[in-house]
Amino acid sequence: MEWLDEHSGPGFVWYVKRLSGNDTLANEAHQAGPYIPRDFLFRIFPNLNRQEEKNPDVWFDLYVDSHGDHRQVRAIWYNNKFHGNPKGGRNETRLTNFGGNTSALLDPESTGALTVFAFRATGADEVADCHVWVCRHETEEDLVEDRVGPVEPGKWLIWPPEQGGLLPGIVAPVVRANCWLDAGEMPPGWLARFPTGADIIRKAVELRPDHHGLDPDRRLLRRRECEFELFRSVEQAVELPHIVAGFATIDTFIARAQTILQRRKARSGHSLELHARAIFIEERLVENTQFAHQPESEPGKRPDFLFPSQAAYRDADYPADQLRMLAVKTTCRDRWRQILNEADRIPAKHLLTLQEGVSETQFSEMTRAGVQLVVPAGLSDKFPKAVQPHLQTLESFIGDVRLLGR
Repeated sequence: MEWLDEHSGPGFVWYVKRLSGNDTLANEAHQAGPYIPRDFLFRIFPNLNRQEEKNPDVWFDLYVDSHGDHRQVRAIWYNNKFHGNPKGGRNETRLTNFGGNTSALLDPESTGALTVFAFRATGADEVADCHVWVCRHETEEDLVEDRVGPVEPGKWLIWPPEQGGLLPGIVAPVVRANCWLDAGEMPPGWLARFPTGADIIRKAVELRPDHHGLDPDRRLLRRRECEFELFRSVEQAVELPHIVAGFATIDTFIARAQTILQRRKARSGHSLELHARAIFIEERLVENTQFAHQPESEPGKRPDFLFPSQAAYRDADYPADQLRMLAVKTTCRDRWRQILNEADRIPAKHLLTLQEGVSETQFSEMTRAGVQLVVPAGLSDKFPKAVQPHLQTLESFIGDVRLLGR
């Protein structure tokens, strides 16, 4: 995608995220624009950082190049926390004045779309402008993630991570919480050979057992956060020494960078599936008796999970209405269609996702195709109010599959 090359390099800094239902107009939250971290916008627009003024703002040119749209938009700091409402007041920055859902950034159909905000550096007395690309399909998302690594729902990143003085102090967010391990705390062998995704998830379960106190939905979300911190801590311990030592050639540098990016994509692609399997086992579902992980339904087709078993699925005499299939996809905006042919005997496909909302149109299309969304309870409020009653929690899904064959 030529746009990525035209809007990268010295003079540009990217803010990359997946649009949530709160960013667009999908759940009618009336936030009126995408969330962007306060510290980041303060560095892009220094004149926005005026605490003494209530709700200071800066107007600038924004070009949504993916959809041929240009407008003057407003960066605003909602800061009434410092103006008479210290306990319940807002203290966040947003972009507004997009003109409603005529903008691709607020269009409910853009919910879940990977989006790049490329801010152009300017002189001290000028206001930066911004070029935006809202990915329109999976191929464009793959091209962006090939450049920056995977971007998961609810996460964001700054690219490049360090701006060589352009934006001092801005780095990709890394949270050093209880699940961040120093090199000396890591299991033997992790520094010599990067641990597998299953290894890291087993460690996350050890650090966040939670199975006696939290329901499956909250347990899943807590462990995902823990596992992400674990992964980043191992990545830093393994890769930082190579980066600090430097590279003899450009080719060796590119090879190392590609290894890091591919590892991140692999982790992002399989993490949720492995967490789900661990929770099924904790919930006393017996593998290969009450569920099958990565079974073969038909030749060449491998759904993530079948219930109760591969043997039951392949038994022509086993009632089809007692079979279930669960696909697992961190994001589902375009990828949900991939699951439609994964298990021919099961017309209703369940899909576990962490995507923060879909539009009502997208949801209707999924429903007509026989897809039932399974969404952890803590994310359901990101969806349109009309959609929320039709979502199934992970806890509810587990309860249903327990009853199969009884």
